[in-house]
Amino acid sequence: AMKKVVLAYSGGLDTSVSIHWLGEHYDAQVIALTVDVGQGKDIEAIRQKALSIGAIKAIALDAREEFVRDFVFPTLRAGAIYEGDYPLSSALSRPLIAKYLVEVARQEGATAVAHGCTGKGNDQVRFDVSVGALAPNLEVIAPVREWEMSREEEIEYAHQRGIPVPATVDSPYSIDANLWGRSIECGVLEDPWQEPPEDVFQWTKNPAQTPNDSRYVEIEFERGTPVALDGERLSGAELVTKLNALAGEYGVGRIDHLENRLVGIKSREVYEAPAAVVLHEAHRKLEKMTVTKRSARFNAIVAATYADLVYNGLWYSALKRDLDAYVESAQRHVTGTVRVKLEKGSFHVVGVRSPYSLYNYSLATYDKEDAFDHRAAVGFIKLWGLPLWTQAQVQR
Repeated sequence: AMKKVVLAYSGGLDTSVSIHWLGEHYDAQVIALTVDVGQGKDIEAIRQKALSIGAIKAIALDAREEFVRDFVFPTLRAGAIYEGDYPLSSALSRPLIAKYLVEVARQEGATAVAHGCTGKGNDQVRFDVSVGALAPNLEVIAPVREWEMSREEEIEYAHQRGIPVPATVDSPYSIDANLWGRSIECGVLEDPWQEPPEDVFQWTKNPAQTPNDSRYVEIEFERGTPVALDGERLSGAELVTKLNALAGEYGVGRIDHLENRLVGIKSREVYEAPAAVVLHEAHRKLEKMTVTKRSARFNAIVAATYADLVYNGLWYSALKRDLDAYVESAQRHVTGTVRVKLEKGSFHVVGVRSPYSLYNYSLATYDKEDAFDHRAAVGFIKLWGLPLWTQAQVQR
């Protein structure tokens, strides 16, 4: 029997050529799998394209809600942002796609899965490691990593075999998008001194062209999870989609980031992530009100570790699962409403309220309602300063 391979199929040039290449080099029958995580493409058209190119079967799945619920929001609750800038959009879709590659391979009796990643990016690691964790017996094939064709040779290969080459193939950028963010690399962006040209952005307006009037939006959280916008309860995918449009209209969510890849190189990455940027900041400000000082300090350590695990392809690791248990407990009082003001090219959190607020007006105020015991401060200062004063006398 011919070998069956399940290919993560995006509809682009690399994965389209892969359908033929897998047939020629592995004598394989290809089952194309396209997972909708909000990349904004016509998923059914992509499915049909796979069949027209020669896949024996093509499957399209809508995983947008699952993506937000099980991958995006847990990462938001953890406060995980890679190297202070990147909300991990592309990184989060990989373990979800890997999960479905494995499921479809089992259903279809395939012995291998394949993806279109190159040999110097992070995504190859995320796919290979995740598939290996979920199904150690499955072979993973990465045609682009193996075929050693230049871009020109690949286009020639496609022409010879009648594979449709998209007319936009001369676009200098490499783009990946899902609900949580859009990633742009290559072309002029490979020079970190060059300002990103306006044509790289699609989700965010040029700040000069944004509305002159500011706009408030109220985001409601329950246990660290966003559940409503301006009083309207929405599903995760709906909320993120709506906030992407709202914040993008004000030019909010542009990220320009020199990133340390897992494979040892620095890479200039530009992202658009309006909802992610706003939700992370809103969540952070709600935590400031509802979480104790000690917990907040420890949460920062968890956030950094969590971000590294996601970025480095270790979603299905024991540590990630154990951190989720911690985060779930740590978020139990992170409930409330955050008021965000959107302005030309920027946004600010301007109000926070919570039924679990640790902000106590009668302790904080300097007015006559002040209930703080000022006399208690004297003894406290004596003991607090004692080690310093002792050392100063002896060692100054």
